[in-house]
Amino acid sequence: MTASKTAAELSADIRAGRIRVADAVRQSLQEIKEKDQDIHAFITVDEEGAMKRAEEVQKAIDDGTLTGPLAGVPIAVKDNICTKGLLTTCASHILDNFVPTYDAEVITKLRDAGMVIMGKTNMDEFAMGSTTETSFFGPTRNPADLNHVPGGSSGGSCAAVASGEVSMALGSDTGGSIRQPSSYCGVVGMKPTYGAVSRYGLIAYGSSLDQIGPIAGNVSDAAALLQVIAAPDKKDSTSATLDDYDFMSALKEDVRGLKIGIPKEYFGDGLEPEIATAIRAAGDVLAEAGAEVEEFHLDLIDYAIPAYYVIACAEASSNLERFDGVKYGYRAENYEDLNDLYKKTRTEGFGDEVKRRIMLGSFVLSSGYYDAYYLKALRVKNLIKQSFNRAFEKYDIILAPAAPTTAPEIGKSLSDPLKMYLSDIYTVSVNLCGLPGITVPVGRDAAGLPIGMQMIGDCFREKTLLRAAYTYEQAARRTSEGR
Repeated sequence: MTASKTAAELSADIRAGRIRVADAVRQSLQEIKEKDQDIHAFITVDEEGAMKRAEEVQKAIDDGTLTGPLAGVPIAVKDNICTKGLLTTCASHILDNFVPTYDAEVITKLRDAGMVIMGKTNMDEFAMGSTTETSFFGPTRNPADLNHVPGGSSGGSCAAVASGEVSMALGSDTGGSIRQPSSYCGVVGMKPTYGAVSRYGLIAYGSSLDQIGPIAGNVSDAAALLQVIAAPDKKDSTSATLDDYDFMSALKEDVRGLKIGIPKEYFGDGLEPEIATAIRAAGDVLAEAGAEVEEFHLDLIDYAIPAYYVIACAEASSNLERFDGVKYGYRAENYEDLNDLYKKTRTEGFGDEVKRRIMLGSFVLSSGYYDAYYLKALRVKNLIKQSFNRAFEKYDIILAPAAPTTAPEIGKSLSDPLKMYLSDIYTVSVNLCGLPGITVPVGRDAAGLPIGMQMIGDCFREKTLLRAAYTYEQAARRTSEGR
């Protein structure tokens, strides 16, 4: 009844009285029950809470209190975003019993908009990974092929949307963690400009890089969800105030006059030919729609991965020291003194990838290496930002891959962490520079796995990205329908 509808269509039917919120929630719960035993997109499904919330929302819709474009819509939330009274684990043993006493700001925004939270989605532990295989609770599988990963770290949210368990979800993006799994799963995912969406209540990995963003089945729903969650927040010192929050007004088929640049450096060795072909074809679609598309040189991209991992791991080392077995979360049972408690709790509570990144971060911050690694990475970050600034003096949008390959098979990435890190090569620069980026599906490879195209914009130019993404999506839809 509701599975084939977009979120906007579902909400319109609910507000018109054609569908009740409880029926939409039951449908979503049924989809989760039927599919998630194979996909494992969710860590926690809040069936009781969702049904109770459905009745509250229905009453508010009936009396005219809730009138927004997503009222009554079920949504999934990545499990590193705090939800009051609902388990929030970061997919880690060290937080597997943590129930927050407060809501993240974005959760408050969802509730104010009349949305219904179905549960918390699986992820790489503490968002450290690119495949959703480092989760303490086991891997998530790609709905397009259960033998393949969904990407990460927001793989659970992307898989939940791709499978139809929910029509939209929230993820977080530290180095591509929304855009890359969106590409692997064939959904739309957006990383907003740093500061456009409050990070209050997001359990931090890399504080200067993390950003919450929307994941949806189409560009229109992604714009609607971004409009719900984007707002200034006094509780977040990095929060910014935008000139315009009406993102849905950007949903126009019009790219005339837009200048789109394709970095030559992104189409060299390592990029699968099928992906390169699909993205160039998408560029041709935008050119036919009136955009000016050309290739150009983008400097310093080869330094993005090492700079990103030095900075991200340094921040992770600092952020994760709060998990010590004293205040909340997992605590080792047998210990001799306070130092032994810390050591055993972290040894037993953190997974291998988290330990690897904490150790790397602690090393680059240590005496004698701080200047050689961390400060140097910050200088490189600034140079990369200058390179993008020069590009945006000429171009409105940068067109790029979201990942060098389609989704790899489960089990093949974790054996080679460096290869997993390199899968972020096209996405990390956006986080280093605080830029917005969006991934839209542009086809499938010969094996039937989705291919995604990434569009990158200058700071606070989300509406430009949404307009271009919407234009491409509509043109591609007409082509697929033979019109």
